Amino acid sequence: MISTILFACLLVLLFLSVPIGICLGLSTMLVMMLVDGAPPMALLSRSVVTGADSFPLIAVPLFILAGDLMQHGGMSRRIVAFSNSLVGHIRAGLAYVNVLACVFFAAISGSAPATVAAIGSNLIPEMEKVGYKRSFSGALTASAGMIGVLIPPSIPFIIYGVTAEVSIGKLFLAGVVPGILFAITFMLISRLLLRKDDTIAASTTEFTVGGILSSFREAFWSLMVPVIILGGIYSGVFTPTEAGAVAVVYACVVGIFVYRDIGFSDLFGILAESAKTSGTILILVIMATAFGRLITIAQVPANLAAALTEFSQNPIIILLLINIVLLIIGMFMETISSIIIMTPILLPVVTALGVDPIMFGVILTVNLAIGFCTPPLGVNLFVASTISKVSIEKLSRAVLPFFAGMIVLLILVTYIPAISLTLPSLW
Repeated sequence: MISTILFACLLVLLFLSVPIGICLGLSTMLVMMLVDGAPPMALLSRSVVTGADSFPLIAVPLFILAGDLMQHGGMSRRIVAFSNSLVGHIRAGLAYVNVLACVFFAAISGSAPATVAAIGSNLIPEMEKVGYKRSFSGALTASAGMIGVLIPPSIPFIIYGVTAEVSIGKLFLAGVVPGILFAITFMLISRLLLRKDDTIAASTTEFTVGGILSSFREAFWSLMVPVIILGGIYSGVFTPTEAGAVAVVYACVVGIFVYRDIGFSDLFGILAESAKTSGTILILVIMATAFGRLITIAQVPANLAAALTEFSQNPIIILLLINIVLLIIGMFMETISSIIIMTPILLPVVTALGVDPIMFGVILTVNLAIGFCTPPLGVNLFVASTISKVSIEKLSRAVLPFFAGMIVLLILVTYIPAISLTLPSLW
């Protein structure tokens, strides 16, 4: 009874376009106020306080601010130039540059839309100049941008780690191999799509040691970001949360004093932009804490587990069903919201099957990352559409070959634990 009314309230509020954070809090409050046998309202206030009182959660606004500082500080432009010096000489090289630059920037920003915006604004116009179709460039950038939530540091991994109470450091490591596999897959698909396209320039730059060294010197301070952040975390110098603070200080110093692309007058606008994004996410997390406790009290995870096991006892089938559900959710719901809502529901189900919580964090994130590239929500598609000036309809068709590659890799990540768990097991 409690769970039925709770999800009915949530769906009605979502249908009325109420912000998701308010939907979670309001539906929880309505059930506590109106349903007999529901927990008292005190649970809501306690959950809000305990949800906000989380040291790992501080990493979220810190990494968001660091990503904004790095994007405005000229790091993305220098990363693109360095990537171009490495692979721009190959036929269809700018497609490879696009993916490689997304990987580098993913290790800085931790956000998929930010990666698409930063790399796309630099590369999509340049790709058009040498013959690439805008629909292809936009689809590739939208697809490669999803790597932003797999390569550490990843904001969705931080949210999942806080929600599931698992090691964020191990989650970061677990995303490295899948992120690299996605990058290689997108490069291979690009090569196949462009193999007979004679309109693109054979190469965009000459391969010279001097050119690589010159662009490396320019991009050095940008490329040091993942080295400092991840090196500090895994050497034990600082925690993932403290790494966020280090990233903010580093981005400020490099942007203002080294690259000089940020002035002191720009800081207020960057801080305001980051505060809006962080506030939205933190409200979601806080309200979802009470929502998650209520669905646990209502035994939703236990009932779901029972329903799935009644349908099939085969873990392969159950994981397949979970993937289908998550792919559909990713099409309609924002990633952070989906993680917060679905983790307390699905985690007990998959752990009962023997799935490692770290591995499930990767499965969950990959599913929802694919949602960045699938309409109607498709945030990466909208960002790429704005930059490339290609309609969402055309971009959605152009992304289909990359989507096929994503599904293949999702299956591999789901059924081959070593892809996600080899690196975390070494730490």
